[in-house]
Amino acid sequence: MKYLKPTLSIILLILLAILSFEVFEASRLNQNNKKEQAELNHFKYGLFSVDAWKEQLSQIISEEIDKLYLTRKTETTLKSHLEKQLEILIDKINERVKKQNEKTANGRFKQSLINSFVDVEDIKKGIPEYSAAILSEMSSSKTEAQIKGLLKERITGYMNQTHDVGPKTLREEIIEKYSPDEAEAKSILSKNTQRTESRINELSWLIILISAILFLIEIFSPGKMGQPQYYFLALTLLILLIIGVTSPMIDMEAKISSFSFVLFDHPIKFENQILYFQSKSVLDVFHIMITHKELKMKFVGVLIVGFSVVFPLLKMLSSLAYYYDFKKARQKKLIQFFVLKSGKWSMADVMVVAIFMSFIGFNGILNSQLDQMKNYSETVDLITTNGTSLQPGYYLFLAYVLFALIFTTLLKSRAK
Repeated sequence: MKYLKPTLSIILLILLAILSFEVFEASRLNQNNKKEQAELNHFKYGLFSVDAWKEQLSQIISEEIDKLYLTRKTETTLKSHLEKQLEILIDKINERVKKQNEKTANGRFKQSLINSFVDVEDIKKGIPEYSAAILSEMSSSKTEAQIKGLLKERITGYMNQTHDVGPKTLREEIIEKYSPDEAEAKSILSKNTQRTESRINELSWLIILISAILFLIEIFSPGKMGQPQYYFLALTLLILLIIGVTSPMIDMEAKISSFSFVLFDHPIKFENQILYFQSKSVLDVFHIMITHKELKMKFVGVLIVGFSVVFPLLKMLSSLAYYYDFKKARQKKLIQFFVLKSGKWSMADVMVVAIFMSFIGFNGILNSQLDQMKNYSETVDLITTNGTSLQPGYYLFLAYVLFALIFTTLLKSRAK
């Protein structure tokens, strides 16, 4: 029984470290998957893409061409226009022949023969028969197929001359990475993301559970806190802090789930159009801030990493000095502040609240803006989705903050 508690604590700590590393790796992988998924579904490749509109419109035009056929009403109208055009054509041909024949003596002789044997008015009397014959030929299935083929060929030519301006290298690379087919690539990426995210959630809650067990072992143990148990709890907090600040804490996503309307009795539809997406951890935000050109952004980045990383680490180092009472550290005000009093002023606590309030704020702003989009037109069916959500990194960091408060209480009451 003497070695049961430390043995169990060592096993749990090793398991905690392994699971935390797996969460770190999976989080980075899934963060990249989400970025690729957002890039593939970005509205610049759909709703705002000439190629996407061209694909849908060419299909509609092709279907409308297939529906073309001569009805009695259209045949009567077309016959009337055709007769007028044939009459004009005969007059123009007659005038052209006369002008051509007047230039030479041989031509004038030919024209005299034409005038003697050919009556233009008699030719015009046969116009109804000519137009009927032409319409009969046009209405044959073979001719209709040829006409529709020519129309489709011309439409295809116009569509080939219409395309987006600008590179699509990143999008094409992502598609080629998963499958030659775009739809299949999106499907594979979506399944990978969902599977990995589910795994991360399971492991994160397991990490919090193991951490709670390690603290419960000490809470329900009689007597003072021994050195092994102090290190077990301190390492637990360190692992929670590291995995908390390196894993994504919040995903911000605004998308148009469905945008559709009817054109020529054909539906035009775009789905999963990503308007905005970001998935960041504390360290990701720090990197963005510190590499920014503006000095004030660098300052904010320093504050973020200071409050979420440096301050907690100083608190843990102070707890080490307090536990061993190194050079009478327990009597020093700075050590007392970090170990015993900083719980009330902990910047880590502030970070948790700030992130949660940011989540509420972003959530409200996105919902408000997306709701306004729905009222733009009654003829357009628009469904918007706010995918903003807190990620496992936030809950792991929150677990660190809560367990750090318990750790402080244990140090105060049970440190040797």
